[in-house]
Amino acid sequence: MSLRLGKHLSLAGSDYSGQSPEQLKSQFRQTLEGGMHGLCYSAYEEGQQPGDVLTADQIRRRMEIIAPYTKWVRSFSCIEGNELVPQIAREFGLKTLVGAWLGKDKALNEQEIAGLIQLAQEGFVDIAAVGNEVLYRKDLSEAELLDYIRRVKTAIPEVTTGYVDAYYEFTDYPDVADACDVILSNCYPFWEGCQLEYSLVYMKQMYQQALLAGKGKKVIITETGWPSQGKSLEGAQPSMENAIKYFLNTQQWSKEEGIEIFYFASFDESWKVGPEGDVGAHWGIWDKQHQLKF
Repeated sequence: MSLRLGKHLSLAGSDYSGQSPEQLKSQFRQTLEGGMHGLCYSAYEEGQQPGDVLTADQIRRRMEIIAPYTKWVRSFSCIEGNELVPQIAREFGLKTLVGAWLGKDKALNEQEIAGLIQLAQEGFVDIAAVGNEVLYRKDLSEAELLDYIRRVKTAIPEVTTGYVDAYYEFTDYPDVADACDVILSNCYPFWEGCQLEYSLVYMKQMYQQALLAGKGKKVIITETGWPSQGKSLEGAQPSMENAIKYFLNTQQWSKEEGIEIFYFASFDESWKVGPEGDVGAHWGIWDKQHQLKF
């Protein structure tokens, strides 16, 4: 499979093996201050979890922290206060990728779809995401998902609309890829047990597979990242050092090749320990106290 290469970045990324922790942190800060395309917005503060209602104050507090470093913000739901995320993002001049969270509860799905459509009609949505990994989780059938996508596209035809899932799902479900205006692809070398040294070349392969599935459509990487602590997964080892190196290589590739990436995530969230194991709480660039980790 052919891979596009930047002029300075090798397939495997830059070699940081000789860098001290202090040098890595300095490079991280310099890269962060140089700005990134997008960030996945972490909504839930300590003691909160999905189902809790978010307040405008807590959303604005975190948005103020991340706004200087990103052009776009991605939200994951349109109910329970999450609908305020794109509205407040606009206060800070940010563009928005707004998601309707779909699952097995049809009543909640209807609320999410209605919320997404309303936000788009009010001008708060630059890209609409109809569902996140529902095929991967097997929460919906392909036919059910396609119906939701078509309903949203019919209601807001002027808004770019897609569906978010792991890169390979668009190969497995070509009708879903065909229904999307844009391919919104999650690419996680970590979750496939990839060693850090090979993680960038692996993500490039993921991106290329999504491009092929999209048949010429634009591909946006809607999630990628590396945890700073927790249990290893095969060859993938969480650590502060590895998280910094992955961030640096990802951002360098994004800038050199013009790859649009939403980095996961903005803040650590403790509630994710259950669903994702102990690494789940440690994907943020900032910790749960809103302090920059690196």
